[in-house]
Amino acid sequence: MVTLDGNPAAVDDLLPLSLTNVGHFTSMRVDADGSIRGLDLHMERLARDCKIVWGADLNTDRVRAYVRQALEARALPCTVRITVYDPAIDLGHPARAHEPHVLVSVRGAGALPPPPLRAKSLVYERDLPEVKHCGLFGSLHARATAQRAGFDDALFVGREGLVSEGGTWNVAFVDQEGTVVWPNAPVLPGVTMALLQQHADHRVATVTLEQAKGMAAAFATNTSIGVRPLTAIDDAPFPATHPVVQQLQATYLSIPGESL
Repeated sequence: MVTLDGNPAAVDDLLPLSLTNVGHFTSMRVDADGSIRGLDLHMERLARDCKIVWGADLNTDRVRAYVRQALEARALPCTVRITVYDPAIDLGHPARAHEPHVLVSVRGAGALPPPPLRAKSLVYERDLPEVKHCGLFGSLHARATAQRAGFDDALFVGREGLVSEGGTWNVAFVDQEGTVVWPNAPVLPGVTMALLQQHADHRVATVTLEQAKGMAAAFATNTSIGVRPLTAIDDAPFPATHPVVQQLQATYLSIPGESL
């Protein structure tokens, strides 16, 4: 069941979101014990993005209550998506929409970590990259383009030739000295990325596509996949296992979850 402000969502409630695609969201993995890694960071993201998108404050205590309700009698682990949008929005006057509502949906979650992936580089820059917004057409079109070419997903490269992020994930690299390198580019500030940066040594630097292909290892991160190795960027192979990436996987799994 999908709920809007704690009540079952009707078709008419969802039409404005499906027809305008204006909103923002966060997705959280709920582990078997009911805890969520980075819960406070997810709530901070929702509040921050609500200010940017709607110019409004968001009551995150209310959001937590809606999520607790949605998880009642649900099998764990699972993934919860919280979408914030205003059903009153219309194409002609989007600025009039300033009373956001909270849509909660739940789906199953796979085991961590998932299998490695192969990425195809594509020139693409997301609109408003600092916001986790519902405008997924460009990202999913890039993913489909990569998959039609025989890859699993797309790796975005900006118009200036700098690697930024993946289709729905942050990317990082391990250089030849064993240091974790996060691209210095306009990207979504991912929760998993932030947690890893708090618990492991790293540096942030601009990374060209050629520099990326010369790294010792590469991996993707988000709440659904944790730390997922990349085994290829275009024709450049990477190891499916690397000591630094394996340590990051263990580090991520060791981070205690937070209770709703």
